[in-house]
Amino acid sequence: MKRVWVMRPFHDEAIYNSLKQKFEVDTWDDHKTPPHDVVMQKAKECDAFLPEGIDIIDAEVLDGATRLEVIGNRAVGTDNVDIPAATRNGILLTNTPGVLQDACADMTFALLLDAARQVAYGDRSIRAGKWVFFDQTPYLGLDAYGKTLGIFGFGGIGQKVAKRARGFDMRVIYHSRSRKIDLEESMGVEWAPTLADLLQQSDYVSLHCPLTDETRKMMGAEQFAMMKSTAIFINMARGGVVDQPALYEALNNKTIARAAIDVTDPEPIPMSDPLLTLDNVVITPHVGSASEATFKNMGLMAVRNITAALTGGAPETPVNPEALQNR
Repeated sequence: MKRVWVMRPFHDEAIYNSLKQKFEVDTWDDHKTPPHDVVMQKAKECDAFLPEGIDIIDAEVLDGATRLEVIGNRAVGTDNVDIPAATRNGILLTNTPGVLQDACADMTFALLLDAARQVAYGDRSIRAGKWVFFDQTPYLGLDAYGKTLGIFGFGGIGQKVAKRARGFDMRVIYHSRSRKIDLEESMGVEWAPTLADLLQQSDYVSLHCPLTDETRKMMGAEQFAMMKSTAIFINMARGGVVDQPALYEALNNKTIARAAIDVTDPEPIPMSDPLLTLDNVVITPHVGSASEATFKNMGLMAVRNITAALTGGAPETPVNPEALQNR
């Protein structure tokens, strides 16, 4: 019988039951990422992995995998897997796009509004005993309605964010790898030809792009300097897209007004990171897709992909289908 390794113990019973109907199931009984040597050994013992998007599955693991056939990533991002190594070893990689778009768009606006109106800062101030008389001036916020939102990366999540922005009467501009003229008319959004154009025009800048060689550290000191001094920066992509020390300098020097980030580099963010000393940044623990329903549905999609791959079917969302030629 085929064997599946579930790399966390926190999934819904529906996920385990679905897998156990067809396969042997091993589960890593810790909420932390399994050690590298364990991952290497499991690649020799199991036919499928069900990892989280932060579980590194590198070339050393994949080149030494004597049994592994499919990795059902419970994430839309795939930067945790060495895709060329998986492909040359005939190991199929799948992911879970689409199902998390609304949850991530909701979280984007939660961060946007939090940073704009200093929600978390106000809460921290109360808990620290700083609210001792009525005075709104330390908590003055920025408006969202009528402002310009710049979206970098206009895939499914970026488009969902744009739809929500319309409810706030925001002007939406976007930049992505390809221009989407049909959506410009139907959604009332505008094309920014370059990242610089986007940064210079936007009151809010929100990242929704994958982490690739082209996007790694694309937001650095030069880019933050292009933004308005009153602007708010939001990162819902990957921590590696941003030069984190440059973000600290931009916030500390008031080059930009505020930031709200759901991802850091590394993760978890070290308690020694200077970003944690600033009051004009909100940091959440990579929970953009973490609504209860979305968390479960991503797991179920990963299970469907694994089941299809191991039983001769067609997975819903293959990332490297050419891997099958190398089996």
